[in-house]
Amino acid sequence: MPATAFCLHALGSSSEEFALLHDRLEGTLDLVGIDLPGFGTSPATSGTTIEDMVELVERAIGRSGATEWALVGHSMGGKIAAVVADRTVSGANGLFGLRGVVLLAASPRSPEPMGEDRRRSMLDWVDSGHISTDHAGEFVEANTAALLPHERLRSALHDVERADPEAWRAWLERGSREDWSDDVTNPVPALVLAGAEDGDLGPSAQQELVLPHWSNGSLDVVPGAAHLLPWEQPDAVADRIRRFWEHHADNGPVVPADHARVIASPRVSATTRGALAVRSLADDPDAEPQALDRQQLATLRAVAAVVVPQPGDRTVDVALRVDAQLAEGAGDGWRPDGLPTDVEAYRAALDELAGAGAVDATLTAVEDGTYEPRGSLTVDQLAAWAEDAAVDLAKQWLAHPATMAAIDYDGYANGGDGVRKQGFQLLGAGQREAWEAGAPEAAPTTDAEAAR
Repeated sequence: MPATAFCLHALGSSSEEFALLHDRLEGTLDLVGIDLPGFGTSPATSGTTIEDMVELVERAIGRSGATEWALVGHSMGGKIAAVVADRTVSGANGLFGLRGVVLLAASPRSPEPMGEDRRRSMLDWVDSGHISTDHAGEFVEANTAALLPHERLRSALHDVERADPEAWRAWLERGSREDWSDDVTNPVPALVLAGAEDGDLGPSAQQELVLPHWSNGSLDVVPGAAHLLPWEQPDAVADRIRRFWEHHADNGPVVPADHARVIASPRVSATTRGALAVRSLADDPDAEPQALDRQQLATLRAVAAVVVPQPGDRTVDVALRVDAQLAEGAGDGWRPDGLPTDVEAYRAALDELAGAGAVDATLTAVEDGTYEPRGSLTVDQLAAWAEDAAVDLAKQWLAHPATMAAIDYDGYANGGDGVRKQGFQLLGAGQREAWEAGAPEAAPTTDAEAAR
């Protein structure tokens, strides 16, 4: 069953703009459009601020029950998608299972670049009520590279004309100007698409304002398109989304639905949920090593296949994760006596193994003490490194939420942030904690009561 992609539309549009992509991505992603307040069939009364729209989307995702999902955000919807993604990987919004983000000509987290004359002109369109057919036509023409086919044009015009004036005005006057950047860098795999003939939100704006906030993001440009990408070039957009999803987001193990729901529940704290959300992200198959070189990483992957064999083809790239750990200096703080620093030890040991033949046989010889090193490390040092590396690799494997599910571990669900808050709330003689949900705050008791 394909993952669900929640689609957030552009200003003056609705979930209808994703209809062509829905058909083209069938079998890869199940696209579910969400009408933002004041557009499509969603009333503006549900709130037109960025916060209102973000909360509406989060509630829709939560109600859906989806445990493996993506976000697709177009223009205005791109800004909303970015905020939802940030709050998901921080654990703050109680959602879990986000695997990828697609941004189509996205409005950036920072204030959107827009000429003030054009902003004023678009605001004038709603001074006396809904947008007229003529102004809707002007809007669509200004945002497309060529005349749309009749049916697509009619749908695009209809969406602009039925936009609620309050929501239209709120975005232009306030939402597009809000700054949600906060120097955030999100690790979720992200595809940033730009229309080659787009103006304010074209390739240069996506490169400078959007892409830097995605540490695992890539930019692609769609020829023959301006701003209304889903209407203009649905085949090209769908092809790019499919390649991105299959190569960058839909690999690695998936957390089973029952465990994903526990992680999303109030029994897990926001901090823990955020850590598990990041750990569950797919490893980038094109990532360059940070602490090791390519050959050393390849050798470490061979070591991992011996030390931590994983069934199937959806595996955790534990070697890549250890490389990131080395680059961050985020080891466990222990180093076997007589070894150089972690990075130096890894580099020297992996260089030794690379020229020694079969990795499994070499590791056995190192363990037996019969191996004769040719490099800077002694056989005892190699044995100490091999033991340390096995711990690092196994730790990265066990830290993945899918592994925790496989071994039926749910120790992370030990309190949450509410009444069952993780850890001890009260420490003192004659006091006890209010563990039951909704129980009044614990108060001092007599020794007899405490004993009972």
